[in-house]
This record gives sequence, C-alpha cells and structure tokens, in this order.
Amino acid sequence: MEPKNTNGSSRSYEHDIISWFEDISKKAGQVQTETLRRILELNWGVEYLNKWLGDINIQDMDASALESLYTSLVPPASHADLEPYISRIADGDTVPLLTKQPITLLSLSSGTTDGRQKFVPFTDHSARTTLQIFSLAAAYRSRVYPTREGGRILEFIYSSKQFKTKGGLTAGTATTHYYASEEFKIKQEKTKCFTCSPQEVISGGDYEQSTYCHLLLGLFFCDQVEFITSTFAYSIVQAFTAFEDVWRDICNDIKHGTLSERINLAKMRKAVLSIISPNPSLASKIEENCKELETQNWLGLITKLWPNSKYVYSIMTGSMQPYLQKLRHYAGGLPLVSADYGSTESWIGANVDPYLPPEDVTFAVIPTFSYYEFMPLYRENHYCGSAIDDFIEDEPVPLSKVKVGQEYEIVLTTFTGLYRCRLGDVVEVAGFHKGTPKLNFICRRKLILTINIDKNTEKDLQLVVEKGSQLLMSKARAELVDFTSHAELETQPGHYIIYWEIKGDVEEEVLGECCKKMDASFVDHGYVVSRRTKSIGPLELCIVKTGTFKKILEYFIGNGAALSQFKTPRCTSNHGLLKILNGSTIKRLYSTAYS
Repeated sequence: MEPKNTNGSSRSYEHDIISWFEDISKKAGQVQTETLRRILELNWGVEYLNKWLGDINIQDMDASALESLYTSLVPPASHADLEPYISRIADGDTVPLLTKQPITLLSLSSGTTDGRQKFVPFTDHSARTTLQIFSLAAAYRSRVYPTREGGRILEFIYSSKQFKTKGGLTAGTATTHYYASEEFKIKQEKTKCFTCSPQEVISGGDYEQSTYCHLLLGLFFCDQVEFITSTFAYSIVQAFTAFEDVWRDICNDIKHGTLSERINLAKMRKAVLSIISPNPSLASKIEENCKELETQNWLGLITKLWPNSKYVYSIMTGSMQPYLQKLRHYAGGLPLVSADYGSTESWIGANVDPYLPPEDVTFAVIPTFSYYEFMPLYRENHYCGSAIDDFIEDEPVPLSKVKVGQEYEIVLTTFTGLYRCRLGDVVEVAGFHKGTPKLNFICRRKLILTINIDKNTEKDLQLVVEKGSQLLMSKARAELVDFTSHAELETQPGHYIIYWEIKGDVEEEVLGECCKKMDASFVDHGYVVSRRTKSIGPLELCIVKTGTFKKILEYFIGNGAALSQFKTPRCTSNHGLLKILNGSTIKRLYSTAYS
C-alpha cells in the first residue's frame, strides 16, 4: 500500500501519488484494518504487547477479528504509560520492548505533561511517511498553484543539535532527523524544487545567523523562488521582522559577493560564500524596492522581493493563528497555504484543498500511516480554552465510525511502537475525502503556553512557579498569593509573561532571581531551543498590586461565571483580563537566564 516510486518527471510522480491516495481513501476503513494487522504482525511478541495479549496466536486470525481483539484487550495509554519502555530503550536495553525493529533514533517531542523531556521512537518509517506526506501535499498544491520544475524554495528551516542518550542512541527533534535524512534530498528531486540554503545553513545551530543566510540566499535567487515556507508561520514572520533591520547589510553582501561579519560560524560562512557572487544590479534593485517598502511599513514585502512566488506555505493552525495577520501583511495578497497535520508521534492528514484559507483548512487522514482511533468528546461548557479541559469522554471508535460535526481526541497505534497512545489533540470531523475523514484541528487538551515549537501544560507552569516561589520564600520570607500567565505575541520575538501577586516586601534583586529561576526551569525542549536561539524572548515577571486577583474574580462573576465554579485561569489571552493585569502591574522584570 505504498505509492509508486516513479523516476520520471515531477508531474508523473504527482499523478501517481494522488492516484494512490484517492484509491486508499475510497476504502479507508478496510485499509485501516489492514494497517493495524501490519503493525501487529511486525511487532508481535514485543514486551509491551505481551503484557496485554499474552501468547495469543494471530497468524490464522482475519484482520477484522484481530482489530476487535486488539481494541478490547489493549487499553488506551498516555505517554506516561509507554515512557518506562522508551526510557529502557534510551538507556540501551536491546530486548524487543516496543518494536521488533531496532530503534536507533529518538525524537524529542515538544509537548510535555510532567515537566520532563518526552522521547518518541523515530524509525525509517517516520522518514518515509514524512517524504510521502510532503510529496502528496506538494502534488495537490501543484494542481492549484503550478510551479516551475527546477525552481527554488525559500525555506526558513532549522536543525537543532543531536545528542546521545545514556544507551548511545541519537536524540533530537523529528525535523532535525528528517533534514539529515536521505528522504529530505529525495523530496527535492521528486518535486523538482530545491531549497535556497545548503545544509550548513540549516544545521548551523544559531537561529539568527541561519535566518540572515536564508534571507541572503533567498534574495540572491529571488527570481527563481517559487514559494516561501517554514515549519511554523511564526518563523516566517520573525524572519521578515529581522529583515527590516538587516536588509542594508544583505544588499551590500549581494553587491560585493561578501558575507557580513555577523556570520561567524566557519562552515556556514564557507558554504554561503561558495554560492554567492557579486551582483551589483540585483543589489540596486533590491535596495530600491526596500526603500519603497520601508515607507509602506513593509506591506507586500514578499510579492515585491520575490515576484515569481506563488504562495506562502506553513503550519498556520492552532497556536500559529495569531501570526496570520502579520503574515498576510507581508504576503501582500499572495495565498497563505496551511501545511499538513501531524505530531512527533505520527503524521495524520494532508491538506488536499490548498485553495482554502488557513482558517478553513481541513486535513484528510492518510490511512496507511498509523492506525487511528477517535475518542468522542462532549463539552460541559462550549469553550476550548487555555486552562480549561472539561470534556466528557466516550470509548474510542475506528476511523470508519466517525461522524461529521463530532469532536474527538486522536488515539494512535504506530509502526514505531506506540499502542493506543492518546495524542491530546482535539479535532472535529468536517467531512470526508472519498471515505477518509477530513479533520479540523480545534485545540490541544491541557496545553496553556505556546509561542513557536514550545508546548507547556498547566502542570509545567505549576512546577516552574513553584521553583520561583520557593526562592521568594527562602530569600524574602514573602508569599505568592496567586498567579497567571500569558503568551505575548504582539512583540517580536514572542515571550512568556508570568503575573504574580505577592504578600510581603521583596527587593528587586530577589524578584530578578525568581524571574531567572522560572525561565531556566522550563524544561520543554522546544522552549529551551527557542530561548537559546532567541526565537523566544526572555521571560517577563510582572508584579501586580494587592487585590488584583480579587478584581479578576469580580470580572468573571460580572460576566456570568458562578462563584462555586470559579478557578483562576493559569493562562489567559482574554483582553479584559489582560487590561486588569497590565493596569495593575507595578513592577516588570526580565530574565537573564539565557543571556
């Protein structure tokens, strides 16, 4: 059930991969049953499955009976249930614990539930499905926005450093593994569209230096650029915000074929200088355009500087939606196309309707990638907000039983050793593509702080605030009365704000230490990487007047909330609430943890 591996033109490959997907979508329920059988046959006898299924012989069992047996005996699991097995793998245990295939790579998921890094197995299957979904989505985009073969892509993509676990396995983000894989090179060959930046820029490790080089090379090849992309919309906005300050240096580099002294990484310098050459006429043209754009607050920057670009492509749903307004400002009427839906655990669905705006996008589930179940969710209150998770759950149903309009949490069984693992994403079934569901992403369950690739839950915030308040008590004998937080997206780069109401007198020096302590205590890998690379700014601690949280209570009561059900929101984007908090702030401190 794999798409054909065509060695012809990109147009031929696009036809083949779309035909493959249309075919499996028609019989998605049957394909899912067979996908589960393949997963179980490949991994039958591993320690985790033996725990629930024992020595049952599945060889003579038909796929439907096996599906019923599996879902009746193996319970839905959280990552915490699978973590002991993954930890043993990370520590070097070679017994088949989750998969028969040896696991040599571990991905760091940015989502955490208990304040610790979360490992997810990464195998050849992970890289293959990444190539497949990128190729499939590119084929559908080409139908709406045809691109030239041999063109280029301005990609704001970044690898982070890989490291070794105790047992010698390589660990890093899933994107880092993918950008280092053969599949990344194959994708460019199959789609006949090539990234502007060499590997040395992608894997440079310094966000600001890589961004400068992405921009420089993107402009050096500006007439060849077919579209602009990044994993997250945040990165594109931030890159062009930086461009407003560095465009003169970039023009100078293009004019003389040089590279700014701000780039001090030797491998990156060498790679970029081997590509660029003096081009005074191009530099003059860009300079003229930039002077004009500067007077217009950079409206339409993308269409002006990359005149042949067809669209902007990135993840634009969920926590990325706040960036759409600024991205549209830069795009100047160029279509914004939302990228596909997946997680560190598995890819899930492709955007097969790229003409739709990001606010209306849905994702067609690819039934060969994993075995998907859908846990029906019913709201007690019609609000999917930062710190509220009041869903009533029902038993998971297979893909073939989902209903349009119903909200679900996705439950995954993967080729990489996750069995009935709850993903924590809330989706709504918006319709069907042939026979496979089209999902609308609603929100994350229990996720409260996110700006870029960072994901922190209420539990994560609680642990951070506890560490800061312990310092407050030990150094100043003061008491933390209450707190809340906010992901500030208006300024670039975005950053976290934590609001404290305290009882007692505290010197500014101590509050600064508390602020630094909290910033350094976020252990989510996405946050740590983003802080180190300055794509998320320093944590801000705001001290508010005595009685502020009483005003917050009164605000909610005044808007119809019941006193008996009131809980201080641990994170907020509510404008009324932020007005109270900011109007009551008497002191602001910024972390120096990553200076």
